[in-house]
Amino acid sequence: MTWTTLHHSIDDGILTVTLDRPGRLNAFTPTMAGELERTFTEVNDNDDVRAVIVTGAGKAFCAGMDLGSEGNAFGLDESRTPTLADLRDLNDPAVSRVRDTGGRVTLAIHACRKPVIAAINGAAVGIGATMTLAMDARLMSTDARFGLVFGRLGITPEAVSTWFLPRLVGMPKALDLLYSADILDAQAAAKAGLATEVHDPDQLLKRAVELADRWTLGRSRVSTALIRQMTYRNAFLDDPQDAHRVESLAMFYSSIGDGAEGVAAFREKRSPVFTQRASAMPPFYDEWLDTPAS
Repeated sequence: MTWTTLHHSIDDGILTVTLDRPGRLNAFTPTMAGELERTFTEVNDNDDVRAVIVTGAGKAFCAGMDLGSEGNAFGLDESRTPTLADLRDLNDPAVSRVRDTGGRVTLAIHACRKPVIAAINGAAVGIGATMTLAMDARLMSTDARFGLVFGRLGITPEAVSTWFLPRLVGMPKALDLLYSADILDAQAAAKAGLATEVHDPDQLLKRAVELADRWTLGRSRVSTALIRQMTYRNAFLDDPQDAHRVESLAMFYSSIGDGAEGVAAFREKRSPVFTQRASAMPPFYDEWLDTPAS
């Protein structure tokens, strides 16, 4: 595939995805949405990748939706009158131009088996901000800005941000950020709980790589994938017994997989050599992801 809005590079197991429309401040388009969704879906089967970093080309991270396109600025089919029933099956091609394009991206990020780090090098506004909420860390340059500006445009939050944002910052702060539609500098974003770290521009990517290494070097790829998905999905279940069921299966299969090597290495006082691949998850994995939360 020829990528038209993204640049991909892999170095020592880290995939760096660069939003690559610098002449438009990396403004988001339906094409970029499709390429990001494909990136985060296909990386699950790429065993050469242990972590993903997302950043922007030029001086911006992503300045939001490209509002200069003709027709519906968000790529939606205005001839439709969709209902909740229409969206029951999100994979139905008939609703492809009803679904929020940003949500397609964040759902793919949420389902990713690799840790995902945002290296926010400049303005991150609208979808440029909300796409990062599904990532595991948001490292911001001192030059960066973060804006949930939907109220200024008379539209509503997207990219599943009304699910992710309160979980990151709490409900009162989430409402304040959305109602006010303020654009925050990096320090204010850190104070609000949005930015994980703030760095000088020339240190941003270096620090993102260091974090990816700290999380994934010498770790089991399958264990890391399960940790990511279990933490996101189990934390908000209604009944802890449901989390116990998933943890039991994860512990069972990891204990007879890379866990056996990890225990042996501990006993033999050596570094483990993990061989399981995140492209081949335990037998319960797909069924679990397809099961609605209680």
